[in-house]
Amino acid sequence: MRAVIQRVSRARVTVGDETVAAMGRGFVVLLGVTHADTVETADGLAAKVAALRLFQDAAGRMNLGLADAGGEVLCVSQFTLYGDIRKGNRPSFTDAAGPELAQPLYERFCAGIEQAGLICHRGVFGAHMEVDLLNDGPVTLILDTADLDRPRRA
Repeated sequence: MRAVIQRVSRARVTVGDETVAAMGRGFVVLLGVTHADTVETADGLAAKVAALRLFQDAAGRMNLGLADAGGEVLCVSQFTLYGDIRKGNRPSFTDAAGPELAQPLYERFCAGIEQAGLICHRGVFGAHMEVDLLNDGPVTLILDTADLDRPRRA
């Protein structure tokens, strides 16, 4: 799985003219699923995201997590995170899992966030969505579960 995590002051998702999710302070998580992902992958990534400390404490250091900061999560499925543009100018999406695998794992990830005691708002899986957010910092991180077992320093 791949996740682009943005610390935000506010965010919302609209489908057509309808706002389907909105929140204040927290993380927007753009989530992509690939063929090798499993329930364990989704659970592990949800635990990692829920535990991230990206909010500033009184000393100005990123020491506070979502629960400490009163933050929420807005998760949006995004198969384009597995777009391959190494050849040509049109992306290939063969590394992105199809909806029969991706949607249950997306829902499992969101459930994992909720099991951590956090509110997890959702976009509409497979829909054309407009995501409106105010990135706070800006703070943006990219997590790829394929990289989580690699050592930090070589």
